[in-house]
Amino acid sequence: MSLLNQKTIKEIVSFSGVGLHSGKLVKVNVVPSEPDTGIVFKRLDIKKNNLIYPNFMNVSNTDLNTTISNDSGVKVSTIEHLMGALFGIGIDNALIEIDNEEVPILDGSAKVFIDKMLSVGLEFSNKPIKIIKIKKRIEFQDGDRYISIEPSKLSLDIDFELKYKNTLIGNQKNKVNVYEDNLTSIFESRTFCLYEDIEMIKKNGLAKGGSLENAVVVKGKDILNPEGLRNPKEFVNHKILDCIGDLYTTGYRMLASVNCSQGGHYLTNGLLRKVFDNNENFSIIEIQERTLPHTLINRSLLRSIA
Repeated sequence: MSLLNQKTIKEIVSFSGVGLHSGKLVKVNVVPSEPDTGIVFKRLDIKKNNLIYPNFMNVSNTDLNTTISNDSGVKVSTIEHLMGALFGIGIDNALIEIDNEEVPILDGSAKVFIDKMLSVGLEFSNKPIKIIKIKKRIEFQDGDRYISIEPSKLSLDIDFELKYKNTLIGNQKNKVNVYEDNLTSIFESRTFCLYEDIEMIKKNGLAKGGSLENAVVVKGKDILNPEGLRNPKEFVNHKILDCIGDLYTTGYRMLASVNCSQGGHYLTNGLLRKVFDNNENFSIIEIQERTLPHTLINRSLLRSIA
């Protein structure tokens, strides 16, 4: 067994809950899949043209979530937390069966996804993984918000900065090495919003399923959730979780250094489109134990696998 071989889960894992934006009840099955099949979403409530691939070129909406669509207009929204969980655990291949249009928000983080998938364990194949190696520095900017990616030898580093006028959130920064650091605080961090923004968000037809059970709500200098924050940097840590999930729309883990200020789904997707617009910006490498003795999945999560 090599940690650098492709992995899936050992058995089907199911999740049920409400969609954050649609407000609809939904069930998801994460189903084991064969090597080299990647991550694929399948809408069970639609009988034809119901496969959607979570590729950055298939991202059709980035307004408060990441939505993917196929050529027939069939979509799945709010995929980013589940994608972040799959990336963090190191799952290369899985069929995601879903019976509605939006992945359930659960507690607003990736924690439930990760805990349940780790509880059944991983199945290791004899096929080596492939990774994306970034070869040039690329930037993408939107006003005063920006994101960049540049080469890194043996790691995926994400350096994220959050700037809010709200004094409780304020300016938060965190930097993580995705493959080496303990990312418990990243995966447990929940989506959040300002109380004064809720009315406008709902007028736009979003957050129909939002509640204090699946989102942190900030009103002035107060956290409205009775339990408070899960960690001191929960706001910026959730943005890092979103970034990890959106990076996995490349289909592979990667070696790179990412720096982002005030970013989100739109910036990450824009960056990926710019990177992969030119083959000179990246290479895809098959990794084997003898060539690179590195797990390329998070080691602290591996310790949880019995």
